[in-house]
Amino acid sequence: MIFSVHVLAPPYSRQANQTALQFCRAVLRQGHQLKRVFFSGDGVLSASQLGVPPQDEINLYKEWIRLNAEHGVELVVCISACLRRGMVNVSEAERYQLPAANLSPSFVVAGLGQLVDAALESDRLVTFGA
Repeated sequence: MIFSVHVLAPPYSRQANQTALQFCRAVLRQGHQLKRVFFSGDGVLSASQLGVPPQDEINLYKEWIRLNAEHGVELVVCISACLRRGMVNVSEAERYQLPAANLSPSFVVAGLGQLVDAALESDRLVTFGA
């Protein structure tokens, strides 16, 4: 079965972000395919390369990157949600003449079309944090 995941919840404010990560790992452990994880709304804050949680907490920022590195899962962030929240990659920082970028290079910046595409190409689209 092919799954895609839509994450709306920010890291650490609510449990939904961590639950989404655990769901993704469970999908892969059970031998299913994980096509894409699409982050929108406050979920795009998961892509920050500047977030540092306390040492006794799971580092959700690094765990999403690890999921990408170990399993090749595509991590996509909604461009409009990112811009509203001050989350930019290098090219967007240059485009808007901003002093720095803070988006992890493990995440791809795209529009909502990538969410629609994921839904069409997957057997299930599961949303966390609605």
